[in-house]
Amino acid sequence: MKIDKPLILKLEKLAKLKLSENEREELLGDLNNILGMVDKLDKLDTTDVKPLVYLTDEPNEARADIKSHSIDREQALKNAPDKNEQFFKVPKVIDLQK
Repeated sequence: MKIDKPLILKLEKLAKLKLSENEREELLGDLNNILGMVDKLDKLDTTDVKPLVYLTDEPNEARADIKSHSIDREQALKNAPDKNEQFFKVPKVIDLQK
């Protein structure tokens, strides 16, 4: 696959970016370089290579889950700028468009 200018323009529109012509050219080169590196990796013979599961042989030791330094609900909500009886009220973060 080769990245070309129409694809960069489409990606720019989908990502809602406004790129300058220089930024488009730089992005075009960078993406083609990345694809070139991935293409080199595709050509490697990995038939005898086992998949890497862990980076180390050491076991993963989790600490004990001990409750400490907690405050009650009323105290937590005391200084909240917007709340109802039980929860913090926050602005909507995700707007799903169909």
